[in-house]
Amino acid sequence: MQFELSHDRRNISDSDLLSDLRRVASEHSEQQVKQRTYEDHGKYGVTTVIRRFGTWNAAVEAAGLETTVERNIPDEKLFSALYDLWVSLGRQPSYSEVQKPACLFHVATYERRFGSWRQALEVFVSYANSEGMASPEAVETTGVVSSRTTRCPDLRLRFKVLQRDRFRCCACGASPSVTPGVVLEVDHIKPWSKGGETNIDNLQTLCAACNQGKTNHHEEQ
Repeated sequence: MQFELSHDRRNISDSDLLSDLRRVASEHSEQQVKQRTYEDHGKYGVTTVIRRFGTWNAAVEAAGLETTVERNIPDEKLFSALYDLWVSLGRQPSYSEVQKPACLFHVATYERRFGSWRQALEVFVSYANSEGMASPEAVETTGVVSSRTTRCPDLRLRFKVLQRDRFRCCACGASPSVTPGVVLEVDHIKPWSKGGETNIDNLQTLCAACNQGKTNHHEEQ
């Protein structure tokens, strides 16, 4: 008879626990790992996981998996998450890229809502390219109150500007599709504070570095 030591739960690292959660999720095609599934197929105990992270959902979320199925999600929230991913990549996201932590929702969420990933993309593009209504904002200038566009462009307008500029900085040409980590922002050409309107003709795509440089330049003047 050969004696063997069991795993010392005290020496298990967080990364080992999270890695095993992801392994079970992958092997059983579960984006949400249930406690019962992990109890049957996990390398460590459910109690060990909960004790380490406080709650089961906290552990699952730390592993980059979905904690619960969020129902009745507004389309606008799904579109906003897809917009953020699209802009961060500088191009159309692929099927495999729509997952946490890159995207707030898993691709399966879009498939359930729109029937397929392709249909989800088509609905999003149709939504983003439709005409949004900009809310007027009352501004007092030399004692006269006039209406003008709000300072912040909505999702539709931001997406149109980014598409027009091919997801590249108009100042230096940087794009996240070429250089990962580049952050693109939509900026007013004529500053809003100086009467510039929030419309596509007065907006441009700048990377965060160029936009900050522009801000510093205006502050120095």
